[in-house]
Amino acid sequence: MKSSPLVVHEKKKLTHNNLYLELGAGKGDFIYKLAQFNPNNHYIAVERQSDIIYRILQKQEAHTLDNLSLLNIDVREILDYITPHTVNVIYINFPDPWYKPRHHKRRLTYPTFLKMYKSLLKDCGKILIRTDHEEFFNVSLEYLESESFKVTYSKNAEEIFNMSEYEIKKRPYGPIYSIEASL
Repeated sequence: MKSSPLVVHEKKKLTHNNLYLELGAGKGDFIYKLAQFNPNNHYIAVERQSDIIYRILQKQEAHTLDNLSLLNIDVREILDYITPHTVNVIYINFPDPWYKPRHHKRRLTYPTFLKMYKSLLKDCGKILIRTDHEEFFNVSLEYLESESFKVTYSKNAEEIFNMSEYEIKKRPYGPIYSIEASL
């Protein structure tokens, strides 16, 4: 991948008064639109696949956003890059549901990850999750409640202005589930 000032390569603690994080940013449609319409906030897209990060960089060539950073890392490394208790919102949109039971520990809502997110979130911070996978949704609710998050949810989430490409593709075929979890 070509070098870009948007992609953070060295381990440094990213901080900002209004920090928002998307885990598994995919092609970046969701976070890119958020950054476009909210210039006073800083957004960080976390994606482990370099070819996917490159697609977000291509969007930036058309319209550079100073309030968007990209982390090409595995989510498990996030504490090396983000200062604790600085994140307002963590977005998790249509993550891999890891169908096989032996892989459930890889789910981005597994308790191990939730403990990590707690250390990143501000006192009033929250996690927003969207998925089309009912079993993932139900188990995520259980995980969140077991980690003492206050949870509200919808089994038929409304459309949002910055839907991810995946949500646009899946919405006509069934319900979209959403979860809001706060500390």
